[in-house]
Amino acid sequence: MEKPPLPYDDDTVVTPDSQLCSLAGEGSQEGVVEPPARDGWDSKLEYFLAQVGFSVGLGNVWRFPYLCHQNGGGAFLLLYVLLMILVGIPLFFLELAAGQSIRQGSIGVWKHISPKLSGIGYSSCVVCFFVALYYNVIIGWSLFYLGNSFQYPLPWEECPKHGNTTVEECTASSPTTYFWFRKALDITDSINETGEFNPVITCCLLAAWTIVCMGMFKGIKSSGKVMYFSSIFPYVVLLCFLIRGLMLDGAAEGIKYMFYPKLEIWGEVQVWRQAATQVFFALGLGFGSVIAYSSYNPRSNNCHRDALTVSTINFLTSVLASLVVFAVLGFRAREVAMLCVTRNLEKLSEQFSVGPLDRDLLPGFNISDPSSVPLEAYRDWFTAHGAKVPGNLTDCSLEEEMNKGVEGTGLAFIAFTEAMTLFPGSPFWSALFFLMLLNLGLSTMFGTLEGILTPLTDNFKVLKRHKTKLTVFSCIIGFLIGMLFTQRCGNYFVMMFDDYSATLPLIIVVVFECFSVSWVYSADRFLDDIEKMLHWRPPVIYKYLWKYVCLLAMLGLLGASLLRMCFKRPTYTAWNRETASEVTLDYPDWALAVLAVLIIFATLPVPLGSCLGCSFANHLRTLGVESEGTDKAREGKEQLSEHTGGYQTS
Repeated sequence: MEKPPLPYDDDTVVTPDSQLCSLAGEGSQEGVVEPPARDGWDSKLEYFLAQVGFSVGLGNVWRFPYLCHQNGGGAFLLLYVLLMILVGIPLFFLELAAGQSIRQGSIGVWKHISPKLSGIGYSSCVVCFFVALYYNVIIGWSLFYLGNSFQYPLPWEECPKHGNTTVEECTASSPTTYFWFRKALDITDSINETGEFNPVITCCLLAAWTIVCMGMFKGIKSSGKVMYFSSIFPYVVLLCFLIRGLMLDGAAEGIKYMFYPKLEIWGEVQVWRQAATQVFFALGLGFGSVIAYSSYNPRSNNCHRDALTVSTINFLTSVLASLVVFAVLGFRAREVAMLCVTRNLEKLSEQFSVGPLDRDLLPGFNISDPSSVPLEAYRDWFTAHGAKVPGNLTDCSLEEEMNKGVEGTGLAFIAFTEAMTLFPGSPFWSALFFLMLLNLGLSTMFGTLEGILTPLTDNFKVLKRHKTKLTVFSCIIGFLIGMLFTQRCGNYFVMMFDDYSATLPLIIVVVFECFSVSWVYSADRFLDDIEKMLHWRPPVIYKYLWKYVCLLAMLGLLGASLLRMCFKRPTYTAWNRETASEVTLDYPDWALAVLAVLIIFATLPVPLGSCLGCSFANHLRTLGVESEGTDKAREGKEQLSEHTGGYQTS
């Protein structure tokens, strides 16, 4: 039996086959069900800011710069652009077009294509819930630092003292590192040591969920208004930091260090895997949030242009954030390196004053004025003569300092925070930075929660009638479960969820999405539906990208991720109080069991939905009502009047 095409009308939805058959079995004489008028965006700008706000998140600020720096600089940028064009944009366009055409959340979209595929939408909801649990904890951390930024000097600027003695753990590390691990998290030495709840972080988590609940209280009608600030403000801050950063000594070295191309990395499978994963997460594929947001659009909206524009803005934002990050980190690295030079020259001066040394070892610069000694001059002298001078002199490498703490939370809450303490008016810059992180997190959080609420309210009428209560209830449940991450070992659970609970399930979801559209529904027919919706046909290249390139790329990414987990035991980075340093530890067996349960629970709806869909379809065939219901759907569709789409006005 041929599957009906996607709906053509703006505010009517032709019920999927299974639902039509069910209605026919109950004696219904109508083949079309017209739901109540669907909500819509008040303006195209609100929708656009929402999509940009969701796709541009914390990963653009702290993960992309790290990956670019670690994987060949400019070479990684070229690889990222290539994968964005071949995989990211086509899949992003697929989700936008599907949501806008069917005007349903992720569950309804895949159920429309086939009842057997409804599990894809449920898996998206589960993964969104997992991500929301730990993502809001990061927002809570940002609130904590934002609140502590209104002090002078900043509380992480100097090591605390007990009496007349500086805390040894802080002296052995750094003030910002000590504040993060001991004052903010009060972290345990491993994930096996749970510890009590951190009351301050728990209160910050409650505040974060309260803000999210207030922003989502009226669905897109309220979150859309918040986007005017939360989506635009981060760009203002990034531009301010870029201007300020470029004026700093060492900024040029930092930017050069980041973008210097190393083309040999293209031969490493690990680099391709990381680039593909970053493209995948940067656009928010598989979450269902892109589908949910686009489902509130009028059918005349040019979703192809949106896909190109949002993807381009996302990439340019990552580049802008990388410029800011490495300009500031270059300044920080030079400051730390110059302090190293000062310490070593003081040792060298003592050696020359205590006893006679070979005068040939004496450097050509003035060792009595360390501030006048260029870093490069000291390094050249140290390379030639440093090992011959007693006193344990050390090299002062700008590159080594650039490599320290530039990934994830280490970048935001340690390295970048330390750099801001060196700025004049550091509290102002600190407050600005963490307010930016807060807004980046909130805009992504709104989209993540919409990826849960929209599919559920679209498919369950009782939830649709009580969407506000569902929003509040979801936030309460999210806070209660999220308290797992506010224990003293909570940071380790955040890393666990971030690294493993979402990656594999989301890749599996996108594989099924791509296969469903390109092979189950047919890419040609999907392009036909888009042509009828937009009144022009997208380039035929999308057909081959969806059917072969995207599908094979996602299967390759899935295989590489599975092999990595199978052949390399998952690890996490822990803080050791005694050594005041970070150590890499293997996850214990019970943690691996938790990881397995999370992954299975997130992916289980896909096969379960397929089995239930097959059983339901067979049952309908037994009743002999399937063809009757489909015929009525087509007959009813021919009788539908044309509706004109448009953004709703307030």
